[in-house]
Order: sequence, then structure tokens, then C-alpha cells
Amino acid sequence: MNVLTVNPGSGSLRVHLVRTEDYEVLDSASTDDVASFVDKQSSISVVAHRLVHGGPDLVQPAEATASVRAKIADARSLAPEHVPKTEALLDQLTELLPDAKHVVCPDTAFHQTLPSVARTYPLPGRWRSRWDLRRYGFHGWSFSWATRRAAELLHQPPRELNLLIAHLSGGCSVCAVSHGRSVDTSMGFTPLEGAMMTKRSGSVDPGMLLWLLREGKLTVEELEDGLYHHSGLLGLSGISDDTRDLVRDGSVEARFALAVFEHRVRRELAAAAASLDRIDALVFTGDIGWDQPETAEAVAGGLGALGIAGGLSRTRDHDAVISPPGAKVPVLTLRSREELELARAAAEAVR
Repeated sequence: MNVLTVNPGSGSLRVHLVRTEDYEVLDSASTDDVASFVDKQSSISVVAHRLVHGGPDLVQPAEATASVRAKIADARSLAPEHVPKTEALLDQLTELLPDAKHVVCPDTAFHQTLPSVARTYPLPGRWRSRWDLRRYGFHGWSFSWATRRAAELLHQPPRELNLLIAHLSGGCSVCAVSHGRSVDTSMGFTPLEGAMMTKRSGSVDPGMLLWLLREGKLTVEELEDGLYHHSGLLGLSGISDDTRDLVRDGSVEARFALAVFEHRVRRELAAAAASLDRIDALVFTGDIGWDQPETAEAVAGGLGALGIAGGLSRTRDHDAVISPPGAKVPVLTLRSREELELARAAAEAVR
């Protein structure tokens, strides 16, 4: 069958047509004009919609029935930058492709295996039970693909590998994978926690946020806008949210923003490593992880305490082990292929 994968990010939309017989991408585009892309295709049996936050109830891929749509609506406030886009695309594509099966694929599904010690916030029990306050984790389809692909390159089955994976893109998170299963990750209740990102702050002191609100420095709306849209690389550099621009710029502000970004990614990787009894490989993926060798070098080179070293290859022609021969912990760089995981998950759901 041919599966149309729909992957809305916080600032992008990527669509792919995937043939599931051999998982070949037949066509792809980064576009807001989904209708024109669909019109060019002769056959679409299934549409796989990436849903960033499944909330407490959507824990695996499912056809977009009325009850599933209601659960998506319940999760809207948990990821306001993402979920409404998925809802709008579901409306549009259901109208454009009424005979196709529409499958919702939650990013949070991969992290259902988080142990209780990793998913629990140290909050009052009545809060946690009333509002289901817990850590969900995100970028699941990227981590799922990276686990599968790293196993191929390392010539071992996923169930035998312990991996540290850094998904570095517009949104950034890290994941500890033990025997093919997520056991810790940096994002939590929302996609705002954890590593510093291109425009999002990542984790900051909650006491500071309370102070800003209590003292009337910012409104809730101003605080949310600042944390989601004006922080991270953009907020620190004042130049750009794109690492390529900052590397080319080379100013003091650009170099400092990159240094903080790399430091905070290293912190998250080191924290996630505490959930593993050994590290078989460090994996970089996402747009920055795949195509920004300066960042990979700085991150890996600062993790000597974990047995990880720099001296990485700068070649990015294909998925590869980029650490020197004989490295204690191999370092890999992988192009993110969320579309293949989405197509696989959707095909399995309708079968």
C-alpha cells in the first residue's frame, strides 16, 4: 500500500508518500499546500498523521475515529504549538481523501516503556492523580527509527543495544534506550522541558518563572510566547535560530549561544546515561544532529566522563559511524527518517 505521512513540526510541514512493500519514498515535499501534493498522487491507501502529544489516553497508533478525535482535542492544551496543526490537517485530508484510512500516530507512544521512576514528577499525589501530571517524552518516531537504524549499522539486534540518542532539530531532546526500549528522556509533560532548543528555552528554574508572574514582570501570555518563540539559540544570540547561520557568523554572541546549546545537550545526555548500565553507542539525529558536524564534535568531545570522545568525521553523505576506529564508544550520525516509522506504524495499525 501507499502511505501518505504528514509530519507537522512547530515551524514546518513535511509530507512523504511511502510504498510499504519496500519502504521506498515515492515523493516528498516541505510545503503548506498539502492539497497540491495530494492531487499529484495516483493512489493513497492510508494517511499517517504524526501527533506530537497523545495525552494520557492515546498510547499507540489508532484510526482517527470520533472517539480518537475527542482524545486529541483533550491533549490540545498540552502541546498548543503542535496539536491544533494536526487537527487542522486531519480535517483537510479527511475531506481530500475520504476513502483512505487516517491513522493518528502519537510521538509519545515510544516512551510508554518509561519506568515509573523516570516518568514520575515529585509533586503532591493529589495533583498527579487529578491531572495525570507525569513525563510523556516526545520525538518518539525519530528515536524509534534511530534505534532500528543504529542496530543495522552496529550489526546487532535492537534488543541487545543500549543507546544514547540526541535528536537535535527545531525541537531537541535526548533519549536513553535500553534493549530497544525507552527508559529515560529529556522532554516531559510538554515539549518545553529538557535541552535548549532553537527557539524554546528547555528547562529553566520554575521558581524564576513564578517570580516573573508573581511580581507582575510578565503576563502568562508573554511568558509562554517568550519560552516557546524567543528563547534558545535565537534568544541568546539575537542573530538566528539556525546553527548554520551562527557557525558562519562567528561573532562572540553566536559562539556563546552555540556553546550554551552544546553544554546543555551534554548535560541532558549525561543525565540520561544514568539510566543505562552501559553505553554501546551515542547517536546524533535530527536536522542539526545529522548536518552540523561542529555541534556533534563539541557535544561528543565534552563527554569524556562517559567514555565518549571527539575526533569525529565531518562527512555527512550517508548514515555512518563517525568516531575513529577503536573508539571506546562508537558515535553515529543518522538522517532522521520519521516518515518510514510513521508509514510502518500506520500500516500495522490498519492491518
